[in-house]
Amino acid sequence: MLTLLAFVVALGLLITIHEYGHYRVAVACGVKVLKFSIGFGKPLYTWRCAGKPTEFSISALPLGGYVKMLDEREGPVDEAERHLAFNTKPLRSRAAVVVAGPIANLLLAVLLYSVVNWGGMQEPKAVLAAPVPDSMAARAGLVGGERVTQAAFDGEALEAIRSFTDLRWRLTQGALTGQDLRLVVAPAGPVIQSHDRQEETNQGPTKELVLPLSQLNATEVDARLFRSVGLMGPLTQPLVGEVMAGGAAAKAGLQAGDVVRRMGDQRVTDGQQLREMIRATVTQVGQLALPQAWQIERAGQNLTLTVTPQVQLDGDVPVGKIGAYVGSAPAMVSVRYGLMDGFWGGIVKTWDVSSLTLQMMGKMLVGEASLKNLSGPLTIADYAGKSATLGWASYLMFLALISVSLGVLNLLPLPVLDGGHLMYYLWEAATGRSISEIWMERLHRGGLAILLMMMAIALFNDLQRLLG
Repeated sequence: MLTLLAFVVALGLLITIHEYGHYRVAVACGVKVLKFSIGFGKPLYTWRCAGKPTEFSISALPLGGYVKMLDEREGPVDEAERHLAFNTKPLRSRAAVVVAGPIANLLLAVLLYSVVNWGGMQEPKAVLAAPVPDSMAARAGLVGGERVTQAAFDGEALEAIRSFTDLRWRLTQGALTGQDLRLVVAPAGPVIQSHDRQEETNQGPTKELVLPLSQLNATEVDARLFRSVGLMGPLTQPLVGEVMAGGAAAKAGLQAGDVVRRMGDQRVTDGQQLREMIRATVTQVGQLALPQAWQIERAGQNLTLTVTPQVQLDGDVPVGKIGAYVGSAPAMVSVRYGLMDGFWGGIVKTWDVSSLTLQMMGKMLVGEASLKNLSGPLTIADYAGKSATLGWASYLMFLALISVSLGVLNLLPLPVLDGGHLMYYLWEAATGRSISEIWMERLHRGGLAILLMMMAIALFNDLQRLLG
């Protein structure tokens, strides 16, 4: 129920803002707006505002909306109202009306990101878990326990890293755009661990290192990408969480709250390291998981248990699993910005997400990025529900991301989208005449075919993610 409600609210808000952008600028340009509809199909609720010519409605199919304006191309217009018709307005006015919808979505994203910056979020500290063995991070010299303080792409000034979430976003940007990331880290010191606490004690001067993300040739963002980088998550305590009945952990006698100190002859220092060690217990010959002697701490007592992980496939790779959650919650930090810093941060984040979205679309067009990056309404609904359960800040971040995507998508030069109409106006500005009705119809059909194909791929990806 929460997922459905969060999805409906998200769609309703984003569509309303988009169409209101068109409506508001149309009215400001002196265009008569006949109808403002949220959704398509049969109207469910209709009303008018006193003194306004516009009919407002909420319709049955909520996957979009439209603003219908007085236009001689769509029917006869009384000579007395001809000056109010959209097609009679100057080119700059028509372009402003068309671009206003996507701009409204981008401005909404700026506002939402700013509100989150002002209100603050609890995010994991940018303290690194042990990197995946032989990964990019391990080869760069990271060992785990380091605190990342600053980061920058080549040729850019260093900027503060406030949380692991901030760092993960930089890694995503760098991997997808082929930019190497320079990190400034405080070196790892001793880790203080107890049953309910884990704190890093970084000591010594900071150092710089470079992650050559350009070598990844990444085509999509998934767990395999971050495994290649080697930074799977922030530092956590090697704590056993919920234990599933019948799993390897339950059979070995492990209990929720156990802290793992050693696995075989290796010392365990954090949850990510323990997860990697469990995965690696599978032999390459016969695909069998080897039994291991675990030294654990339980209620102040040290115990030794023999654990034999079960073999499961991660894609095509056999890995060890124990049927229990591994790792405690990471140390958190409150990330909050002042008025101007928060607003500027909203602008920068909207620009960064927009830029990355456009680059990914371009790469998908030329085959350099996977079409699996396209998401449809099922994935959006799923993420809406998940973000809503995490709190208002996560939900606003989700809304901002979708608002950016909607704004950028509508600026694409497809004839059925706002960007397509801007393409027509660019032709008109360059040639002094509007595009012919025949060509407009042909382009409209082609654009519609491309859009339907994109929607089919997105829906297919949705089903794979949810059922796979």
